[in-house]
Amino acid sequence: MKHPRHDMGLLVALSHSRAIARRYFVTNGFDGALAMLGLTMGFHVGNTVPLQTVFNACVGTAIALMMSGLSSAYVSEAAERKRELRELEQAMVTALDDTAHGRAARYAPWLIALVNGLAPFMMSMIIITPLWFDVLGHPWPIPALETAIVLAFVVIFLLGVFLGRISGVFWLWSALRTLLIAAVTALLVLQLPN
Repeated sequence: MKHPRHDMGLLVALSHSRAIARRYFVTNGFDGALAMLGLTMGFHVGNTVPLQTVFNACVGTAIALMMSGLSSAYVSEAAERKRELRELEQAMVTALDDTAHGRAARYAPWLIALVNGLAPFMMSMIIITPLWFDVLGHPWPIPALETAIVLAFVVIFLLGVFLGRISGVFWLWSALRTLLIAAVTALLVLQLPN
């Protein structure tokens, strides 16, 4: 019989981590994609910054979003899990540190923190791939900055599709809502002085 320590499915089920991680993936992935859209649109409006600088700024922002996501999710989730475990221990009048519940309480914050941090980083890196290639000396057939902006819209649209699928809402309606948010963001950035 498999020991609970090795049964990750049990730990995920006990901690309800799957639904929480899915939520964090969408919300923080969306944050990362919108941040990249704002940055690339801002640089597009400015039209005077070298592509290497644009790339560095985008990567720096992606790293900051990742670190913020990792640390904030871990700190908040660890505190929440400790509180829940303490309440369960009081109700059962026994220590649960060495049980599946105890392990789930320790495991869940790490899983959620990883998803929370990696989602915006991965979305950002997907969006700035054209900039990356250009900086490495392999330019795209169309301008890299404009391609990154289009990719940002595509990623945001796909996140909307994913959100629609998991929430049971018609996927196109959900995707169009996220796309509308991206369009409003882009329009606001376009108001910046050139």
